[in-house]
Amino acid sequence: MTAVAAPRRVPAKKKAKAPRLMRDRAVTEKQILAAVGDVLARDGFGGIGVNAIAAEAGVDKVLIYRYFGGLPELLAAWGASGRFWPDVHDLLGEDPGAFLALPLAERYVRFMDHFIDGLRARPLTLAIMAAEVNERNELTAILESEREAWGEHASRLLGGEEFARRPELQGITLLLIAGVQYLLVRSRKIRVFGGLDLRSDAAWATLKGSVRALARTLFPAE
Repeated sequence: MTAVAAPRRVPAKKKAKAPRLMRDRAVTEKQILAAVGDVLARDGFGGIGVNAIAAEAGVDKVLIYRYFGGLPELLAAWGASGRFWPDVHDLLGEDPGAFLALPLAERYVRFMDHFIDGLRARPLTLAIMAAEVNERNELTAILESEREAWGEHASRLLGGEEFARRPELQGITLLLIAGVQYLLVRSRKIRVFGGLDLRSDAAWATLKGSVRALARTLFPAE
């Protein structure tokens, strides 16, 4: 009887690990960025550090250096992630093209509406802004630069040539942005200002209406 040779076993191809590694890195980066906010909320700028963030995220601190470069770079990434400050493109709404096609007055109003809502939804941001009044250091300076870049980008999208032609518009917009920030930071400790309950939706609806009236004056119908 002729012996039948056993079939050759073809070694299975090894699956590429790169996609898995990329997914794992993305997940870990999100954990680390979330931990930045958690540590800031609990301990403030005085407690922020690579060791504290790594412990909060449940990762080896080596990964922070590998993925971000160090604490300043990590904080810059956190500031740019939208966790701290509303992203400009998010403030344009679900259809940026449609937003940019609107008359300038309506763009102005909607942008301010979204900005107000974006800050109201970020209590940690309000706490950080309150702390910045009394404490300025290397880390707060990083977040300041993020906001300055945000302001330049917002001005270009909002006004473009009109802002360049009428410099006073930039000053008016700065006053509005600063006023919103002040009122929201103040509302953390003092609820009422000028007879408005700053923790209520009704008060902010009133203030949004005031912005709309101002925009109609600043930008007459085109």
